Amino acid sequence: MSRRRVPKEPFQIHEDDPTDLSDVETEESQTQRAEDLEAEAEAEAEVEADEAQQQLEDEEDQENQEEDEPLDEEEGCESDSSDGSEPVDFTVQQDMEKLNYTFPAFKDNYRLIKRIGEGTFSTVYKAEDVRYDRYNNSWDLDARDNQWEAPPPLKTSSSSRSNSRSNPSRRPKKFVAIKKIYVTSSPTRIFNELELLHDLRESPSVCPLITAFRHSDQVLAILPYFRHQDFRKYYPNMTVPDIKLYFRSLFTALAAVHEKGILHRDIKPTNFLYDPEKQRGVLVDFGLAEREGVDHKPCLCHLDQESRRQKIRATYALNASHAGPQPGYPKNDTRPSRRANRAGTRGFRAPEVLFKCTEQTTKIDIWSAGVILLTILCKRFPFFNSTDDVEAMIEIATIFGVKRMRQAGQLHGCVFETNIPSIGAQGFSFEKIMLWSTCRSDGSKDSKSELTDEEKGAVEFLGRCMDLDPSRRISAEEALAHKFLQIDSEGEAEAEGSEEDVMMV
Repeated sequence: MSRRRVPKEPFQIHEDDPTDLSDVETEESQTQRAEDLEAEAEAEAEVEADEAQQQLEDEEDQENQEEDEPLDEEEGCESDSSDGSEPVDFTVQQDMEKLNYTFPAFKDNYRLIKRIGEGTFSTVYKAEDVRYDRYNNSWDLDARDNQWEAPPPLKTSSSSRSNSRSNPSRRPKKFVAIKKIYVTSSPTRIFNELELLHDLRESPSVCPLITAFRHSDQVLAILPYFRHQDFRKYYPNMTVPDIKLYFRSLFTALAAVHEKGILHRDIKPTNFLYDPEKQRGVLVDFGLAEREGVDHKPCLCHLDQESRRQKIRATYALNASHAGPQPGYPKNDTRPSRRANRAGTRGFRAPEVLFKCTEQTTKIDIWSAGVILLTILCKRFPFFNSTDDVEAMIEIATIFGVKRMRQAGQLHGCVFETNIPSIGAQGFSFEKIMLWSTCRSDGSKDSKSELTDEEKGAVEFLGRCMDLDPSRRISAEEALAHKFLQIDSEGEAEAEGSEEDVMMV
């Protein structure tokens, strides 16, 4: 019976025993270790042969293709399946050696290959899962997709059976992502991320947690490695059917996360690893995630319309009883301060986050997903490029207009005012913005000044995702039932039939 890597009991982090195991090994463990080393040596020989063949193929491909733009390290994993043939920077090599030294017996389970991502709170490495066959790997989506039985051979014999079961080292190498969380992160923050990943381990299109290690104040999270492509390379060429597949996968993940009452808080293209070839995406990075309703206070946006109007009128009457609005700002501001969670990435924060809503819901993730859709439709990345919250509100007001932004601010008890002449009162429609961004409204006769029916459906769905009022914004479950995200069943049937034909061949 195989040993499970993900326990069913409540999530806990176990610290490695610092005792040197070499002094207390039994005869049985020494024999087992010798067998492991022999198997690893055979696997290493096979790996070297594969690397040599892969390097020759890569050199031929490089001669026939143009040089691509280098990938930003903050973009996460690459789309290739590099297994260590690429040169590793000296400082990265030192970090990898330090990691092997810090955690006892770490190199016996995982072989570090390279660094694939570096952010504010963590560093991610790509590694080979050396002892993949010894564990329950229900997290492996690729193995799950390839579970089909081959046709029986024409002649069955004991020799053929023995040959098919020999050489277990010839199995495809399995990779994982090693996320090293910086010690500067608070223990509460680290435990929260791991606990949420543990709770979401069986959710569709969500990156599961395989296991976690802790040694002193250093924590490692072992996650599956997903092949994907850089968003900047494939989004300009996405058609409307491609957009439907992309967002159906994304909203499947959001529906699973929101069903458990969890806010991701950092939805953006780099946190949704998408593979256009397999048409599959995985939601990652729950470092800023939190449970809904944790550390919040009542906000006006959750009141009914009449109660909200009464509170707003009372506030205006209180201000009018004084000398009235004065130019400038008061030296001694007597208004109570407002504290709200503003975590997220610039350009993807929802309006209620910018207005410091104290009772935020899962709808903030829907807005961020809408920004991704707006980016793809307008072929502009990033679409919003603000440096702070004030500029972010100005960018949103340019689209929606001052009038609607003022109403959005009143939902949360805030006042929005601006005297920038380029910001109109009514704003612009998403259809106009899409035509301008794609240079289809230049006034020439040859230009396509109208959107197609599919594009109009995408714009209508975009409006449901990017509603300034979070209560009217579409949910993840409703998005999956929306007509825009419905996939043609006939196309799916044809694809399944062709796949069966390939398997039969």
